[in-house]
Amino acid sequence: MEAHALKQALQAQAAHLGFDACRFAPAIAPPHAEAFRQWVAEGKAGEMAWLAKNIDRRTDPQLVLPGAKTMVVVAKSYAQPPRVETSEKEGYRIATYAWGEDYHEVLTPRLRALEEILAAQGGSQRSYVDTGPVLERDYAALAGLGWQGKSTMVISRELGAFFFLGTLLTTLEIPPDDPAQDRCGRCTRCIDICPTAAITGPQQLDARRCVSYLTIELKGAIPVELRALIGNRIYGCDDCAAVCPWNRFAKASTEARFAARPFAQGWLLRDFLKLDDAAFRELFRGSPIKRIKRRGFLRNVCVALGNTGGPEDLAALEAAATDAEPLIAEHAAWALGEITRRGCGGATQAWGTQREP
Repeated sequence: MEAHALKQALQAQAAHLGFDACRFAPAIAPPHAEAFRQWVAEGKAGEMAWLAKNIDRRTDPQLVLPGAKTMVVVAKSYAQPPRVETSEKEGYRIATYAWGEDYHEVLTPRLRALEEILAAQGGSQRSYVDTGPVLERDYAALAGLGWQGKSTMVISRELGAFFFLGTLLTTLEIPPDDPAQDRCGRCTRCIDICPTAAITGPQQLDARRCVSYLTIELKGAIPVELRALIGNRIYGCDDCAAVCPWNRFAKASTEARFAARPFAQGWLLRDFLKLDDAAFRELFRGSPIKRIKRRGFLRNVCVALGNTGGPEDLAALEAAATDAEPLIAEHAAWALGEITRRGCGGATQAWGTQREP
């Protein structure tokens, strides 16, 4: 098949599969390769050791797929229609992308379907949905799908800031699209709103301070000095994406599997502390939240209760402070101390010291 015809066939199939965009970039070194190396060297990736482990592959697509010529980049919106903030009802916030089913499970089979078209034309392929050694945001910008905003998130004129990316490397040469133009202008809303000041400058992110890192990627104790800044967020953070002015042009996602699941309808924060391992796995089956396991999730719940809880939460926290998992117990003890410090302790004992994790 002629290259332009192949491109059109892929775009048509991508649309049929439900992708909102399908664009193409040359399989060259990503523009931020050196900046990425420096970022890792400075320790700003925190405990995400896999980024350093695969740093050569992430900065050279030929090490991922020898002979690669084209990077296919697809996007799928997960923007949701306006609704009453979770924080107004149950007292906690979960990042929008985790309201529905795990996006890896939704998008990966669709990328495999695109691979089949390329394989039929004699190409070799590698595809990833946020799981491989690819700086997908760089290639999204190279392909003209969007540009890297000051938050480092990719922003699209048509999709705003709430969309997933998928990448597909192929040895076939497909005509590339023009790169995207940076359209952030003088806007600094994403920088200004970051609750932990993790965005230290335009396109400068210290992941060690990012709420998404702290509540998802960090496996151990959340630094005490950052806990109050997390507020009532128990899985990820949408703030920098939500304030982007380009969202006003985006439409709600058409993917039913990304819609909010009633997994814990009517639950309060303290109700999550009753979950044992089996109940946690059952509640979050098919959800991205399952990846942080019970210990990580209840750690986050304890921090949120420490920031927002009252006397009605003390009994649940006291029980959690004796949990067999030290990470949960330590954060529960901290939360009890915070509630007591605010004068909400009621008839409970003072929890002024923290247990060692």
